[in-house]
Amino acid sequence: LTNWLGGQGTASYGVSFEWSVEEMGVPGAVTVVNSHRSEFYLKSLTLEDVPGHGRVHFVCNSWVYPSEYYQKDRIFFSNQPYLPKQTPPSLAAHRADELENLRGTGQRRRLEEWDRVYDYDVYNDLGEPDKGADHVRPILGGTPEYPYPRRGRTGRPPSSSDPNTESRLPLYESLSIYVPRDERFSDIKMSDSVAYALKSIFQFLAPEFRALFHETPGEFDCINDVLRLYEDGIKISSGSLLDRIREKIPSETIRELLRSDGEGALKFPVPLVIQEDKTAWRSDEEFGREMLAGINPVLICRLREFPHTSKLDPEIYGDQSSRISEDHIRGSLDGMTIAEAIESNKLFILDHHDSLMPHLRRINTTATKTYATRTILYLMKDGILKPVAIELSLPAAQGDHHGAVSSVYTPAKDGIAASLWQLAKAYVAVNDSGYHQLICHW
Repeated sequence: LTNWLGGQGTASYGVSFEWSVEEMGVPGAVTVVNSHRSEFYLKSLTLEDVPGHGRVHFVCNSWVYPSEYYQKDRIFFSNQPYLPKQTPPSLAAHRADELENLRGTGQRRRLEEWDRVYDYDVYNDLGEPDKGADHVRPILGGTPEYPYPRRGRTGRPPSSSDPNTESRLPLYESLSIYVPRDERFSDIKMSDSVAYALKSIFQFLAPEFRALFHETPGEFDCINDVLRLYEDGIKISSGSLLDRIREKIPSETIRELLRSDGEGALKFPVPLVIQEDKTAWRSDEEFGREMLAGINPVLICRLREFPHTSKLDPEIYGDQSSRISEDHIRGSLDGMTIAEAIESNKLFILDHHDSLMPHLRRINTTATKTYATRTILYLMKDGILKPVAIELSLPAAQGDHHGAVSSVYTPAKDGIAASLWQLAKAYVAVNDSGYHQLICHW
């Protein structure tokens, strides 16, 4: 790229060279050497008029740093997938080298922004032993018996007091943790992300947040308290708090966070779903949409049996079968019977019952309380997925082997029944979030 001078913006460059298909075959990979002093983002590379083949396209979408930072030249493969046994021999060695480079060596070292290491590590950063014995935590994963959970390798230095424990970054420096450059947000996206994320940093704003919770410390008193986060924002005092934030966060982000009218308030961005109607989030249609567009859509399964049964051992947990009956959902099936709805692939289930029930008694001994949930959903004629019944279950007070104590809730629009239906949907969302964080993530 003899005319490239760096800078921002998108540009296309032409390169000509000689190639003999008869002697060398169809190009399957290209090496890129950056002899400039700055990195550049390579979106794609296209070879036109390859003899006997036509166009060969290479999808790159990668940052290429100056060659001095790499032990091997960057290589990009054509947009032609192969099974391992079908990979041309001339490409196989390059594919193996590239895979080895991406996996990394497994050694704990500082990872730089030009590294392209997608490696795993054990959870050895849960504690902070440098703060004392009370802050020591065990290492999770990495043993033959328990190889999981595992996380992405970050290259942070070890703790001073325990070389097997990786040090942790302060919350306000967490965005500088190693992530392969190709996976990082763009500058604009990162600025937006930081601006929105900072609005939830309770460590900085704990006193101001506590002022929101008048009657029930640590909880919102009513739905209007939530809406005020978007309408009025959070008043914060100037001084050391703002100084600490300004030391770590770019000024552009601070301008995004702080109002310009001098009141010193942090305002959350209003979610699109309530910009036009503050009650839109309460609808069953929105509940189904968020479930599909959310964190665990692959857990939604087609209902194959009714009533739904549990896979928990009945000798240990007793009868855990679903208490949702035909009477609960018959009126929500557009005139179909349950058998017809199942046969027509119209009924689905989000089942967190078996995952939560073995741990529920222990969870509910803490300040946090929840239920194990099952949600039956119906696919309507217009393609909208709506909940038609939610089952909330607790272990029997007499012991686990006595089975579950369950209540079933169905859609309602008025009175106490409507409030209980909203509460049931909230517990489903709690289950969904917890399952995602503790099981899907790990």
